[in-house]
Amino acid sequence: MLSIDHNQLSHPMLERLKRYFVLFILFLLSNQIAIAQEDVNYDEANIPNYSLPAILKTADGLPVESINEWKYIRRPEIIDMFAEHVYGELPRSFDSIEFRTIRENSNAIDGNGTAKEIDIIVTRNGNSLPIRLNLLISNKIQKPVPVTLLLNHRGPDNMDITRQIKQDFWPAETLIERGYAAAVFDVEDVADDDPETYTEDILSTLYPEQIDRPNGTQALSAWAWGAMRVMDYLETDDDIDQNKSILVGHSRGGKAALWAGANDERWAIVVANESGAVGAALSKRRFGETVKIINNGFPYWFTPNFEKFNDKEDALPFDQHMLISTIAPRGVYITAAEEDLWADPRGMYLSLLHASEVWKKIYGLSVPLYDRMPPINNPTDNPYAAYHIRNGEHDLKLYDWIQFLNFADRHFHINRSD
Repeated sequence: MLSIDHNQLSHPMLERLKRYFVLFILFLLSNQIAIAQEDVNYDEANIPNYSLPAILKTADGLPVESINEWKYIRRPEIIDMFAEHVYGELPRSFDSIEFRTIRENSNAIDGNGTAKEIDIIVTRNGNSLPIRLNLLISNKIQKPVPVTLLLNHRGPDNMDITRQIKQDFWPAETLIERGYAAAVFDVEDVADDDPETYTEDILSTLYPEQIDRPNGTQALSAWAWGAMRVMDYLETDDDIDQNKSILVGHSRGGKAALWAGANDERWAIVVANESGAVGAALSKRRFGETVKIINNGFPYWFTPNFEKFNDKEDALPFDQHMLISTIAPRGVYITAAEEDLWADPRGMYLSLLHASEVWKKIYGLSVPLYDRMPPINNPTDNPYAAYHIRNGEHDLKLYDWIQFLNFADRHFHINRSD
């Protein structure tokens, strides 16, 4: 029988383990309650008739035909809709930001890399909040290098800078061997993934005025804000080519990554791995997790305004294909897993397919996506808006990371045979 010597655990570590256990139980219970309240559809034959809002038509019904009309009229309209009705406002203002290198080890990963731990300290109205960034960079290739940033929502074991604990969720060795810096931060530095305590970080400290607003900042917007502050640092690091940056999120992290990528055009590629409902999947399909289920289970992720669409997906004046479209003409990569019907693999693919008209019609880029989904473990190979579905269950695996890097090599025109 497994035993834990609590005397060997620090008090903060013990409390955090307890909280992760409670959150896991709450997650299971919330999904069981939601599923009991509503029959979940996993049958394509039961998809309701739906029509998607036009991406390339303004709120006034005018056609969008030029880059300027897209950039300065339609794209801002779409982002404003999602801020007002889904994710809440994304805070912009602060008084200062400071970067402190806490530790640096130039002999990391058996001498193959340099490890940095950096505190990003943001101050507003006399109050400050630190975000810890872990960063690994290869010692063997010429600088500056492209960078991947993972929004980590799975705790410290999935971001160990010492590499004593290695998980496929953040395969730092593989990333630096492929020539990419590996960066990661814990989203709980900016907002706990907890309905009781999510306001205790940036909201109560820096943006208390957001807490009671019907369109105020919620957890996913807070995580997106954190990714933006990491980019503020990356722009100052001479070892990093911030123009070749990849933002990666899995599941709830994928939802936050899409929202961050929509709001911050400094990210060259946005990867949403199995992001599902209110991530990449089309809400109007009502397949797997629905608006009502996710609002009941995780109300602190979304603005209170979103609740009015419970069981009313037909009334949505937007859908997730529109969010994905705001990333054009940059790169976006959407993924699914064969067994993860809860996240609606086909709904995520169709969302990308509909979003691709912005790459094609506005920017004149070739994005060969078709009505039929690609086969299992056969990623699409275009360098702008790509997709894969792999075998297996809901997770972020090494296979997924390798496809992200292959996509990035294509997007950045990197020839690894050189």
